[in-house]
Amino acid sequence: MARNTQVNADHNAPPVTQTLAHFVATHPSRGWSDAVDHEAHRTFMNWLGCAVGAAHHDAAEAALAAVQVLEPAAQATLAGRKERVDIASAALINGISSHTFDFDDTHLKTIIHPAGPVASALMALAEKTGASGRQVIDALVLGIDVACRVGNCIYPDHYDRGWHITGTTGMLGSAAACARLLGLDTEKTAMALGIAASQPVGLREQFGTMTKPFHPGGAARAGLMAALMAQQGFTASPRAIEAPRGFAQVISPKCDWSEITGELGQRFEISFNAYKPFACGIVIHPSIDACAQLRERGVKAEDIERLELKVHSLVLELTGKKEPVDGLQAKFSVYHGCAAGLIFGRAGEGEYADDIVNRADMVALRRKIVATVDDRIDEAAVEVNAVLTNGTSVALRVDHAIGSLERPMTDAMLARKFHDQADPVLGEAQVEALIQACWGLGQAGSVQALVGLASAQR
Repeated sequence: MARNTQVNADHNAPPVTQTLAHFVATHPSRGWSDAVDHEAHRTFMNWLGCAVGAAHHDAAEAALAAVQVLEPAAQATLAGRKERVDIASAALINGISSHTFDFDDTHLKTIIHPAGPVASALMALAEKTGASGRQVIDALVLGIDVACRVGNCIYPDHYDRGWHITGTTGMLGSAAACARLLGLDTEKTAMALGIAASQPVGLREQFGTMTKPFHPGGAARAGLMAALMAQQGFTASPRAIEAPRGFAQVISPKCDWSEITGELGQRFEISFNAYKPFACGIVIHPSIDACAQLRERGVKAEDIERLELKVHSLVLELTGKKEPVDGLQAKFSVYHGCAAGLIFGRAGEGEYADDIVNRADMVALRRKIVATVDDRIDEAAVEVNAVLTNGTSVALRVDHAIGSLERPMTDAMLARKFHDQADPVLGEAQVEALIQACWGLGQAGSVQALVGLASAQR
Protein backbone atom coordinates (compact mmCIF):
# COMPACT_ATOMS: atom_id res chain seq x y z
CA MET A 1 0.00 0.00 0.00
CA ALA A 2 1.26 3.47 -0.86
CA ARG A 3 2.44 5.19 2.28
CA ASN A 4 0.92 8.53 1.34
CA THR A 5 -2.53 7.14 2.01
CA GLN A 6 -1.57 6.99 5.67
CA VAL A 7 -0.15 10.49 6.04
CA ASN A 8 -2.16 12.76 8.30
CA ALA A 9 -3.80 15.70 6.58
CA ASP A 10 -6.42 18.33 7.23
CA HIS A 11 -9.40 17.35 5.10
CA ASN A 12 -11.47 20.27 6.35
CA ALA A 13 -9.22 23.16 5.42
CA PRO A 14 -11.03 26.35 4.45
CA PRO A 15 -11.15 27.25 0.74
CA VAL A 16 -8.14 29.57 0.86
CA THR A 17 -7.39 29.30 -2.88
CA GLN A 18 -10.85 30.66 -3.70
CA THR A 19 -10.67 33.21 -0.89
CA LEU A 20 -7.37 34.60 -2.15
CA ALA A 21 -8.56 34.58 -5.75
CA HIS A 22 -11.69 36.56 -4.86
CA PHE A 23 -9.59 39.01 -2.84
CA VAL A 24 -7.12 39.60 -5.65
CA ALA A 25 -9.77 39.92 -8.36
CA THR A 26 -12.22 42.18 -6.52
CA HIS A 27 -10.36 44.29 -3.96
CA PRO A 28 -10.78 47.97 -4.84
CA SER A 29 -7.96 49.94 -6.40
CA ARG A 30 -5.94 51.71 -3.70
CA GLY A 31 -8.09 50.00 -1.09
CA TRP A 32 -5.65 50.70 1.73
CA SER A 33 -4.11 53.55 3.68
CA ASP A 34 -1.68 56.16 2.41
CA ALA A 35 1.00 54.51 4.56
CA VAL A 36 0.51 51.17 2.80
CA ASP A 37 0.61 52.87 -0.59
CA HIS A 38 3.83 54.66 0.31
CA GLU A 39 5.37 51.38 1.45
CA ALA A 40 4.50 49.88 -1.92
CA HIS A 41 6.46 52.65 -3.64
CA ARG A 42 9.40 52.10 -1.26
CA THR A 43 9.31 48.39 -2.00
CA PHE A 44 9.25 48.89 -5.77
CA MET A 45 12.06 51.45 -5.68
CA ASN A 46 14.27 49.29 -3.49
CA TRP A 47 13.67 46.30 -5.78
CA LEU A 48 14.53 48.24 -8.94
CA GLY A 49 17.75 49.67 -7.47
CA CYS A 50 18.87 46.14 -6.59
CA ALA A 51 17.99 44.87 -10.07
CA VAL A 52 19.89 47.66 -11.83
CA GLY A 53 22.89 47.33 -9.51
CA ALA A 54 23.48 43.65 -10.32
CA ALA A 55 22.50 43.89 -13.98
CA HIS A 56 25.99 42.97 -15.19
CA HIS A 57 26.90 40.44 -12.53
CA ASP A 58 28.12 37.09 -13.82
CA ALA A 59 24.81 35.50 -12.77
CA ALA A 60 22.79 37.92 -14.92
CA GLU A 61 25.22 37.56 -17.82
CA ALA A 62 24.98 33.77 -17.74
CA ALA A 63 21.18 33.79 -17.51
CA LEU A 64 20.89 36.24 -20.40
CA ALA A 65 23.27 34.19 -22.55
CA ALA A 66 21.13 31.11 -21.92
CA VAL A 67 17.94 32.98 -22.77
CA GLN A 68 19.44 34.33 -26.00
CA VAL A 69 19.94 30.78 -27.25
CA LEU A 70 16.13 30.70 -27.49
CA GLU A 71 16.13 33.81 -29.74
CA PRO A 72 13.53 35.66 -27.63
CA ALA A 73 11.21 38.33 -28.95
CA ALA A 74 12.18 41.86 -27.89
CA GLN A 75 9.17 42.53 -25.66
CA ALA A 76 10.52 43.82 -22.37
CA THR A 77 13.30 45.75 -20.68
CA LEU A 78 16.09 44.28 -18.60
CA ALA A 79 16.88 46.64 -15.74
CA GLY A 80 20.28 48.25 -16.20
CA ARG A 81 20.86 46.76 -19.65
CA LYS A 82 20.23 47.66 -23.30
CA GLU A 83 19.08 44.18 -24.38
CA ARG A 84 15.37 43.33 -24.62
CA VAL A 85 13.86 39.86 -24.30
CA ASP A 86 10.45 38.23 -24.06
CA ILE A 87 8.41 39.05 -20.97
CA ALA A 88 8.88 35.65 -19.31
CA SER A 89 12.64 35.87 -19.69
CA ALA A 90 12.64 39.48 -18.47
CA ALA A 91 10.81 38.36 -15.34
CA LEU A 92 13.41 35.62 -14.86
CA ILE A 93 16.50 37.78 -15.38
CA ASN A 94 15.26 40.82 -13.45
CA GLY A 95 14.30 38.47 -10.62
CA ILE A 96 17.80 37.01 -10.64
CA SER A 97 19.58 40.36 -10.71
CA SER A 98 17.35 41.87 -8.00
CA HIS A 99 18.38 39.14 -5.55
CA THR A 100 22.01 38.59 -6.59
CA PHE A 101 23.45 41.12 -4.13
CA ASP A 102 21.14 39.82 -1.37
CA PHE A 103 20.25 43.47 -0.85
CA ASP A 104 16.50 43.32 -1.49
CA ASP A 105 13.46 43.71 0.76
CA THR A 106 12.61 41.27 3.54
CA HIS A 107 9.29 40.39 5.15
CA LEU A 108 10.84 39.78 8.54
CA LYS A 109 8.20 37.44 9.94
CA THR A 110 8.95 34.85 7.25
CA ILE A 111 12.32 35.96 5.78
CA ILE A 112 10.57 36.17 2.39
CA HIS A 113 12.04 38.63 -0.13
CA PRO A 114 8.68 39.35 -1.76
CA ALA A 115 9.44 42.01 -4.37
CA GLY A 116 11.87 39.85 -6.36
CA PRO A 117 9.24 37.46 -7.73
CA VAL A 118 6.32 39.90 -7.75
CA ALA A 119 7.83 43.14 -9.08
CA SER A 120 9.98 41.33 -11.67
CA ALA A 121 6.91 39.71 -13.20
CA LEU A 122 4.83 42.88 -12.98
CA MET A 123 7.29 45.21 -14.68
CA ALA A 124 7.67 42.88 -17.64
CA LEU A 125 3.93 42.33 -18.04
CA ALA A 126 3.06 45.99 -17.52
CA GLU A 127 5.48 47.05 -20.24
CA LYS A 128 3.86 44.61 -22.66
CA THR A 129 0.24 45.45 -21.81
CA GLY A 130 0.61 49.20 -21.36
CA ALA A 131 -0.69 49.09 -17.80
CA SER A 132 -0.79 52.24 -15.69
CA GLY A 133 1.46 52.82 -12.72
CA ARG A 134 -1.55 52.64 -10.42
CA GLN A 135 -2.41 49.20 -11.76
CA VAL A 136 1.16 48.08 -11.06
CA ILE A 137 1.11 49.39 -7.49
CA ASP A 138 -2.27 47.78 -6.82
CA ALA A 139 -1.05 44.45 -8.16
CA LEU A 140 2.19 44.71 -6.20
CA VAL A 141 0.37 45.18 -2.89
CA LEU A 142 -2.01 42.30 -3.57
CA GLY A 143 0.62 39.92 -4.93
CA ILE A 144 2.92 40.48 -1.97
CA ASP A 145 -0.03 39.95 0.34
CA VAL A 146 -0.71 36.55 -1.19
CA ALA A 147 2.93 35.43 -1.05
CA CYS A 148 3.48 36.55 2.52
CA ARG A 149 0.15 35.31 3.88
CA VAL A 150 0.85 31.86 2.51
CA GLY A 151 4.34 32.21 3.95
CA ASN A 152 2.89 33.07 7.35
CA CYS A 153 0.74 29.94 7.10
CA ILE A 154 3.66 27.51 6.60
CA TYR A 155 6.60 29.28 8.32
CA PRO A 156 8.85 28.26 10.05
CA ASP A 157 8.36 24.52 9.51
CA HIS A 158 8.53 24.82 5.73
CA TYR A 159 11.73 26.88 5.90
CA ASP A 160 13.27 24.59 8.48
CA ARG A 161 12.81 21.65 6.11
CA GLY A 162 15.20 23.36 3.70
CA TRP A 163 12.87 25.19 1.33
CA HIS A 164 13.80 28.70 0.19
CA ILE A 165 10.52 30.36 1.02
CA THR A 166 11.07 33.36 -1.28
CA GLY A 167 10.80 31.09 -4.29
CA THR A 168 8.27 28.63 -2.93
CA THR A 169 5.68 31.30 -2.15
CA GLY A 170 6.89 33.82 -4.71
CA MET A 171 5.27 32.09 -7.67
CA LEU A 172 1.90 32.43 -5.91
CA GLY A 173 2.54 36.13 -5.35
CA SER A 174 3.62 36.76 -8.93
CA ALA A 175 0.69 34.74 -10.29
CA ALA A 176 -1.74 36.74 -8.17
CA ALA A 177 -0.18 40.06 -9.17
CA CYS A 178 -0.16 39.22 -12.87
CA ALA A 179 -3.73 37.92 -12.72
CA ARG A 180 -4.75 41.25 -11.20
CA LEU A 181 -2.86 43.20 -13.88
CA LEU A 182 -4.55 41.14 -16.60
CA GLY A 183 -7.97 41.80 -15.06
CA LEU A 184 -8.78 38.12 -14.56
CA ASP A 185 -11.99 37.27 -12.72
CA THR A 186 -12.12 35.20 -9.55
CA GLU A 187 -12.38 31.87 -11.37
CA LYS A 188 -9.40 32.46 -13.63
CA THR A 189 -7.36 33.99 -10.81
CA ALA A 190 -7.95 30.77 -8.84
CA MET A 191 -6.69 28.83 -11.85
CA ALA A 192 -3.58 31.01 -12.00
CA LEU A 193 -2.91 30.30 -8.32
CA GLY A 194 -3.52 26.62 -8.95
CA ILE A 195 -1.08 26.43 -11.86
CA ALA A 196 1.52 28.33 -9.84
CA ALA A 197 1.02 26.06 -6.82
CA SER A 198 2.60 23.19 -8.76
CA GLN A 199 5.81 25.18 -9.29
CA PRO A 200 7.53 25.94 -5.95
CA VAL A 201 11.11 27.01 -6.63
CA GLY A 202 14.03 26.80 -4.27
CA LEU A 203 16.14 24.79 -1.83
CA ARG A 204 18.34 26.35 0.87
CA GLU A 205 21.21 24.09 -0.17
CA GLN A 206 21.77 26.59 -3.00
CA PHE A 207 22.59 29.53 -0.69
CA GLY A 208 25.94 31.02 -1.63
CA THR A 209 25.58 30.11 -5.32
CA MET A 210 24.01 31.71 -8.39
CA THR A 211 21.05 29.40 -8.00
CA LYS A 212 19.85 31.23 -4.88
CA PRO A 213 18.90 34.35 -6.92
CA PHE A 214 17.48 32.02 -9.56
CA HIS A 215 14.73 31.20 -7.06
CA PRO A 216 12.94 34.60 -7.16
CA GLY A 217 13.61 34.81 -10.89
CA GLY A 218 12.17 31.35 -11.50
CA ALA A 219 9.18 32.20 -9.30
CA ALA A 220 8.59 35.43 -11.24
CA ARG A 221 8.59 33.58 -14.55
CA ALA A 222 6.42 30.73 -13.21
CA GLY A 223 3.80 33.09 -11.80
CA LEU A 224 3.67 35.20 -14.94
CA MET A 225 3.20 32.14 -17.13
CA ALA A 226 0.58 30.75 -14.76
CA ALA A 227 -1.49 33.92 -15.12
CA LEU A 228 -1.11 33.96 -18.91
CA MET A 229 -2.13 30.31 -19.13
CA ALA A 230 -5.15 30.88 -16.88
CA GLN A 231 -6.17 33.79 -19.09
CA GLN A 232 -6.30 31.36 -22.01
CA GLY A 233 -8.47 28.83 -20.17
CA PHE A 234 -5.82 26.49 -18.76
CA THR A 235 -7.19 24.74 -15.68
CA ALA A 236 -5.96 23.61 -12.28
CA SER A 237 -7.40 22.32 -9.04
CA PRO A 238 -9.62 24.95 -7.39
CA ARG A 239 -8.17 23.81 -4.03
CA ALA A 240 -4.53 23.74 -5.12
CA ILE A 241 -3.18 25.50 -2.02
CA GLU A 242 -5.16 23.89 0.82
CA ALA A 243 -6.12 20.37 -0.35
CA PRO A 244 -4.66 17.38 1.56
CA ARG A 245 -2.30 16.80 -1.36
CA GLY A 246 -2.11 20.46 -2.31
CA PHE A 247 0.74 22.94 -2.03
CA ALA A 248 0.68 23.88 1.64
CA GLN A 249 0.09 20.48 3.21
CA VAL A 250 2.64 18.73 1.01
CA ILE A 251 5.52 21.11 1.71
CA SER A 252 4.86 21.92 5.37
CA PRO A 253 3.65 20.00 8.43
CA LYS A 254 2.41 23.31 9.84
CA CYS A 255 -0.56 24.95 8.08
CA ASP A 256 -2.22 27.76 10.01
CA TRP A 257 -5.02 28.78 7.68
CA SER A 258 -5.93 31.78 9.86
CA GLU A 259 -2.63 33.33 8.80
CA ILE A 260 -4.05 33.50 5.28
CA THR A 261 -7.59 34.58 6.01
CA GLY A 262 -7.21 36.70 9.15
CA GLU A 263 -7.83 40.43 8.55
CA LEU A 264 -7.68 39.85 4.79
CA GLY A 265 -8.14 43.19 3.08
CA GLN A 266 -7.57 45.07 6.33
CA ARG A 267 -3.93 44.21 7.18
CA PHE A 268 -1.46 44.30 4.33
CA GLU A 269 1.78 42.35 4.66
CA ILE A 270 3.73 44.91 2.65
CA SER A 271 3.43 47.10 5.75
CA PHE A 272 5.87 44.72 7.44
CA ASN A 273 8.49 44.90 4.72
CA ALA A 274 12.00 45.92 5.73
CA TYR A 275 14.96 47.04 3.64
CA LYS A 276 18.57 46.04 3.98
CA PRO A 277 21.39 48.48 4.69
CA PHE A 278 23.82 45.54 4.37
CA ALA A 279 24.17 43.37 1.26
CA CYS A 280 23.88 39.96 2.89
CA GLY A 281 21.62 37.55 4.73
CA ILE A 282 19.42 39.47 7.14
CA VAL A 283 20.28 37.32 10.15
CA ILE A 284 23.81 38.80 10.01
CA HIS A 285 22.59 42.39 10.20
CA PRO A 286 22.56 42.74 14.01
CA SER A 287 26.16 41.48 14.14
CA ILE A 288 27.31 43.90 11.42
CA ASP A 289 25.49 46.76 13.11
CA ALA A 290 27.18 45.90 16.40
CA CYS A 291 30.63 45.83 14.81
CA ALA A 292 30.03 49.16 13.07
CA GLN A 293 29.10 50.58 16.47
CA LEU A 294 32.33 49.18 17.95
CA ARG A 295 34.20 51.03 15.21
CA GLU A 296 32.38 54.24 16.12
CA ARG A 297 33.54 53.72 19.71
CA GLY A 298 37.14 53.69 18.52
CA VAL A 299 37.76 49.94 18.38
CA LYS A 300 40.16 49.12 15.53
CA ALA A 301 40.73 45.80 13.79
CA GLU A 302 44.38 45.75 14.80
CA ASP A 303 43.35 46.11 18.47
CA ILE A 304 41.28 42.90 18.41
CA GLU A 305 42.59 39.86 20.24
CA ARG A 306 39.27 38.04 19.94
CA LEU A 307 35.76 39.05 18.92
CA GLU A 308 33.07 37.03 20.70
CA LEU A 309 29.52 36.79 19.34
CA LYS A 310 26.48 35.28 21.00
CA VAL A 311 23.89 34.63 18.32
CA HIS A 312 20.64 32.86 17.52
CA SER A 313 21.07 29.34 16.10
CA LEU A 314 19.80 30.45 12.69
CA VAL A 315 22.83 32.73 12.30
CA LEU A 316 25.32 29.87 12.23
CA GLU A 317 22.99 27.57 10.32
CA LEU A 318 22.56 30.10 7.50
CA THR A 319 25.74 32.17 7.68
CA GLY A 320 28.37 30.01 9.29
CA LYS A 321 30.88 30.05 6.41
CA LYS A 322 34.17 30.64 8.22
CA GLU A 323 36.45 30.87 5.19
CA PRO A 324 34.49 32.33 2.24
CA VAL A 325 36.45 32.50 -1.00
CA ASP A 326 34.25 34.90 -2.97
CA GLY A 327 31.49 37.46 -2.56
CA LEU A 328 28.59 35.06 -2.96
CA GLN A 329 29.93 32.86 -0.16
CA ALA A 330 30.80 35.87 2.02
CA LYS A 331 27.16 36.96 1.99
CA PHE A 332 26.56 33.86 4.08
CA SER A 333 29.42 34.44 6.49
CA VAL A 334 28.72 36.23 9.75
CA TYR A 335 32.50 36.34 10.14
CA HIS A 336 32.99 38.35 6.97
CA GLY A 337 30.07 40.64 7.76
CA CYS A 338 31.51 41.45 11.19
CA ALA A 339 34.95 42.06 9.71
CA ALA A 340 33.44 44.46 7.16
CA GLY A 341 31.49 46.30 9.84
CA LEU A 342 34.59 46.79 11.98
CA ILE A 343 37.05 47.66 9.21
CA PHE A 344 34.78 49.73 6.94
CA GLY A 345 31.83 50.67 9.13
CA ARG A 346 29.51 49.36 6.43
CA ALA A 347 28.73 46.24 4.42
CA GLY A 348 27.40 47.33 1.05
CA GLU A 349 27.99 45.42 -2.14
CA GLY A 350 31.50 46.86 -2.42
CA GLU A 351 32.50 45.13 0.81
CA TYR A 352 31.55 41.79 -0.75
CA ALA A 353 33.76 42.15 -3.79
CA ASP A 354 35.96 39.10 -4.30
CA ASP A 355 39.18 41.06 -3.73
CA ILE A 356 37.87 42.44 -0.43
CA VAL A 357 36.81 38.98 0.69
CA ASN A 358 40.34 37.71 0.14
CA ARG A 359 42.18 40.76 1.50
CA ALA A 360 44.72 39.79 4.16
CA ASP A 361 43.34 42.04 6.91
CA MET A 362 39.81 40.74 6.33
CA VAL A 363 40.95 37.12 6.45
CA ALA A 364 42.98 37.76 9.61
CA LEU A 365 40.09 39.47 11.40
CA ARG A 366 37.58 36.79 10.40
CA ARG A 367 39.80 34.20 12.07
CA LYS A 368 39.66 36.14 15.35
CA ILE A 369 35.87 35.97 15.49
CA VAL A 370 34.23 33.31 17.64
CA ALA A 371 30.46 32.88 17.25
CA THR A 372 28.47 30.69 19.63
CA VAL A 373 24.78 29.90 19.79
CA ASP A 374 22.89 31.20 22.82
CA ASP A 375 19.26 30.11 23.02
CA ARG A 376 18.43 33.25 24.97
CA ILE A 377 19.31 35.45 21.98
CA ASP A 378 16.50 36.39 19.60
CA GLU A 379 17.22 36.04 15.88
CA ALA A 380 16.98 39.84 15.59
CA ALA A 381 19.61 40.41 18.32
CA VAL A 382 23.28 39.82 19.09
CA GLU A 383 25.68 40.23 21.99
CA VAL A 384 29.24 41.19 21.07
CA ASN A 385 32.35 41.34 23.24
CA ALA A 386 35.57 42.68 21.76
CA VAL A 387 38.59 41.42 23.73
CA LEU A 388 41.45 43.81 23.00
CA THR A 389 45.19 43.22 22.89
CA ASN A 390 45.68 45.61 25.83
CA GLY A 391 43.69 43.30 28.10
CA THR A 392 40.48 45.36 28.16
CA SER A 393 37.18 44.54 26.48
CA VAL A 394 34.23 46.39 24.98
CA ALA A 395 30.79 44.79 25.06
CA LEU A 396 27.48 45.81 23.52
CA ARG A 397 24.13 44.33 22.57
CA VAL A 398 21.96 45.06 19.54
CA ASP A 399 18.30 44.11 19.83
CA HIS A 400 17.19 45.53 16.47
CA ALA A 401 19.58 46.34 13.63
CA ILE A 402 19.30 49.38 11.41
CA GLY A 403 16.83 48.51 8.65
CA SER A 404 14.48 46.64 10.98
CA LEU A 405 10.89 47.70 11.53
CA GLU A 406 11.96 49.18 14.85
CA ARG A 407 14.80 51.16 13.18
CA PRO A 408 13.64 51.52 9.57
CA MET A 409 15.60 52.97 6.71
CA THR A 410 14.29 56.39 5.73
CA ASP A 411 13.27 57.39 2.21
CA ALA A 412 16.53 59.34 1.94
CA MET A 413 18.54 56.29 2.98
CA LEU A 414 16.76 54.16 0.37
CA ALA A 415 17.51 56.75 -2.31
CA ARG A 416 21.19 56.79 -1.30
CA LYS A 417 21.29 53.01 -1.44
CA PHE A 418 19.73 53.15 -4.93
CA HIS A 419 22.38 55.61 -6.10
CA ASP A 420 25.21 53.56 -4.61
CA GLN A 421 24.12 50.49 -6.57
CA ALA A 422 22.86 52.01 -9.80
CA ASP A 423 25.08 55.05 -10.48
CA PRO A 424 27.96 52.90 -11.81
CA VAL A 425 25.50 51.26 -14.22
CA LEU A 426 23.31 54.13 -15.45
CA GLY A 427 25.00 57.32 -14.27
CA GLU A 428 23.93 59.66 -11.48
CA ALA A 429 21.57 61.88 -13.50
CA GLN A 430 19.63 59.01 -15.04
CA VAL A 431 19.41 57.27 -11.67
CA GLU A 432 18.03 60.38 -9.98
CA ALA A 433 15.35 60.66 -12.67
CA LEU A 434 14.58 56.95 -12.22
CA ILE A 435 14.19 57.36 -8.47
CA GLN A 436 11.72 60.19 -9.00
CA ALA A 437 9.81 58.02 -11.48
CA CYS A 438 9.57 55.30 -8.82
CA TRP A 439 8.15 57.74 -6.26
CA GLY A 440 5.59 58.87 -8.83
CA LEU A 441 4.69 55.43 -10.17
CA GLY A 442 1.19 55.37 -8.66
CA GLN A 443 0.28 58.52 -10.61
CA ALA A 444 1.87 57.51 -13.91
CA GLY A 445 -0.38 56.83 -16.91
CA SER A 446 1.95 54.02 -17.97
CA VAL A 447 5.26 52.46 -17.00
CA GLN A 448 6.93 53.32 -20.29
CA ALA A 449 8.87 56.32 -19.01
CA LEU A 450 10.08 54.40 -15.98
CA VAL A 451 11.25 51.36 -17.92
CA GLY A 452 13.00 53.65 -20.38
CA LEU A 453 14.95 55.21 -17.53
CA ALA A 454 15.69 51.75 -16.10
CA SER A 455 17.39 50.57 -19.30
CA ALA A 456 20.92 51.32 -20.37
CA GLN A 457 21.10 53.75 -23.25
CA ARG A 458 24.10 52.11 -24.88
